[in-house]
This record gives sequence, C-alpha cells and structure tokens, in this order.
Amino acid sequence: MTRLPMLAFVAVFFLAPPAAAAPSADLWDRWTAHDPASTAQVDHAAWDGFLTRYLRTGEDGVARLAYGAVSDADKAALDGYLAALGGTPVSMLNRPEQQAYWINLYNALTVQVILTHHPVDSIRDIDISPGFFADGPWGKKLLSVEGEEVSLDDIEHRILRPIWQDPRIHYAVNCASIGCPNLQDRAFTPDNTETLLNDGARAYVNHPRGVSVDGDKLTVSSIYKWFKSDFGGSDAGVIEHLKQHAAPDLKAALAEIRRIDRDRYDWSLNE
Repeated sequence: MTRLPMLAFVAVFFLAPPAAAAPSADLWDRWTAHDPASTAQVDHAAWDGFLTRYLRTGEDGVARLAYGAVSDADKAALDGYLAALGGTPVSMLNRPEQQAYWINLYNALTVQVILTHHPVDSIRDIDISPGFFADGPWGKKLLSVEGEEVSLDDIEHRILRPIWQDPRIHYAVNCASIGCPNLQDRAFTPDNTETLLNDGARAYVNHPRGVSVDGDKLTVSSIYKWFKSDFGGSDAGVIEHLKQHAAPDLKAALAEIRRIDRDRYDWSLNE
C-alpha cells in the first residue's frame, strides 16, 4: 500500500529551515545517582491539569496547545509546579520516578519558555541559548535542580538519552513544533510511562509527519536522521525501528524498503 504525506504538511516540511546537528548523548555522571528502594512519589497533578485545559489533538492527528488562552493563574501555577520540581531531591528517587520526573520537567519547561516569549512563530525564534550563533532556547540554563543549573539540552542529551538508552524518549520530549511527536495529554508517571512511550511511538510512526512511503521511496521525520545513532545507527536500523511500531499497512509498505530517501521537519509552533 502506498502512503502519501498529507498535502497540508508538504509545503511546510520542505520549506522548513534545517536544524543544527543534534547533540550526541553525553552522560552527565552527576545524575546517575538514584535509590532503588525509594517509595517517594513526585506530584505531577498541576501539569496534568494544565494539559487537560489547554492541549487538544485535531482531526489531523496533531496535538496543539492553546498558548494564547493560558490564564495568568495557570501561568503562575505552571511556574509553581516547576519550582516544586526544582526543589525535588531527584537523586533520592528510584529510576522509574526519575524518568517521569525528567520527561515532565522537559515538557513543562518548554511550555514555560513559549509562554514567556509568546507570540512566536517557532521555538527556534527564541534565541536565548548562549553563543553568538544561538538557535532556540535549548542551551539556556532554565532551572536549578539540587543546586545544578540545567538546560533543555542537559535534560534530553545528558540525562534522559544516555541513562535510559531508549529511542522512545524521542516520542516523549516535545519541542513545541508541528513536526515533533505529540505532547502527551497527561503527565508521565511510573505507572503509565511504558504505555505513553509506546502510544507516542505508534502515533508518530503512523502519521505522515513521521513516516511516508511513496512507491519505493521512504521519507521520514528529520528526527530519524538527527538521532540515527539512537535508532540503530543506520538506515536499516531506523527502518527496523519503524516496523516495530508500524500499523499493518505501513509495515507491509516498509517490507521492501532498504534506504531512507529524504527527511523533513516542520518547526512551526504547535499552537
């Protein structure tokens, strides 16, 4: 079966500017500490409530957040939630609690950054990262956790990716862009993380902005190019990963595919 990308996505995908080379996974040893015996739980109810009020998935399968509708009270509540996460002794948590903590922290921080600079057309327009050629907010230290200043890049590339070594992390952390896997409609918890990771993978792989096959030509999200090392390190590894999460029609279409022909990404704000 031939899968064609939605016409609505074609122009923005191929007109979108290329991103800089993605950072490699570089473990920050400071955050390897954990307590397997810990029963402490982090309260993510505030983030849950925020998502319930402002996140909606459209008929096109893309989750969008109503940044412009967020009330001052809910902005303050989000700030309070992030302050509480910053004050959490994360090194004393068990691994499942830590994973949910870092994913929620990344996503909530990203939303806070957008709200602070809204209105913007793209997160890449928020050039607050250090360096003359800064692009986006990812390198900016945004929060102190256990006395350590952390950035979005730190959370994704120095904590989540190297500690858990799970490619599905890319379906969990959201960069506030149409081309990104959907922001989940609920907070991650130790009880639902596995389900949400799998749901996110299936939703993205089986959506045109993730994967499309036209005859023998395979087009994928640029995520699979930028982070190829996380998906097996080769086109074959990426394709095998896609098959694991593909619906039957897509899996059949991928059966004879041996290489990736092109990639795309839409940096437009997920608003």
